Amino acid sequence: MSSYLAIDVGNSNVVIGYHHRGTWQNVWRMPSQVENPSVYYEWQLKNLFLEHNIQPNTIDKVLISSVVPSLTSVFREAGLNISREPPMIMGVDVYPHLEMGITRPNEIGSDLVCNALAACDRFGTDCIVVDFGTALTLTSVSGDRQILGVAIAPGVKTAMNALFKATAKLPEVPAKWPKSVLGQDTIHAIQSGVMVGYVGLIRHLVDETRKEMGVEAITIATGGLSQTLLQLRGYFDHELPHLTLDGLLFAWDRLRARMP
Repeated sequence: MSSYLAIDVGNSNVVIGYHHRGTWQNVWRMPSQVENPSVYYEWQLKNLFLEHNIQPNTIDKVLISSVVPSLTSVFREAGLNISREPPMIMGVDVYPHLEMGITRPNEIGSDLVCNALAACDRFGTDCIVVDFGTALTLTSVSGDRQILGVAIAPGVKTAMNALFKATAKLPEVPAKWPKSVLGQDTIHAIQSGVMVGYVGLIRHLVDETRKEMGVEAITIATGGLSQTLLQLRGYFDHELPHLTLDGLLFAWDRLRARMP
């Protein structure tokens, strides 16, 4: 049974999954922006492997999706030290082997391609993938494996941080659901405006996307903040927190199948 280490490098967090015996045995999350990243991530990985009794030389392949160019090389080097062979880096060299229609492959984030690929391979129908990360993204995918387009808005935490950084008196606020839409203090007022407001934003974007697609596409929620908007619980057809990691596995399966 093959073992894989899948690494999703985002702007705020790095998500690392250890896949063994056909399932995600462990999924870890750590910050993306750190000092001395080479030393930091090497140390973190060594500790995680030691804590969970994972032998690096048993990992067959390291799979990487990165939207942070400065960290791509860091994890490529880490992958070379961990696995029996060079890592797979999700990007334009891999896209032609995925049997997907990808508009502007040099511009689209590899995480969004992973999401689209996982949605296609898992469900085989028209999908809208809503990824709750540093950016809120909606990736529309047709049943015949075409990425139709993407909508991007600031993520929930990004919107809150923007208010904190761009104003003199507004505080930094946690991304928590407010008790009431009628904020009685500054913190609750910001939580109301952003958290409740984003429910309407997402519903409207999904409605408009379905209209343009001309089908009742299924909705899939993923990303670290997908559970924070309470009024959206039950709204999505599927909630798959590890969709990007799943996409890395699907990409490697397709790439491997084309190898001589």
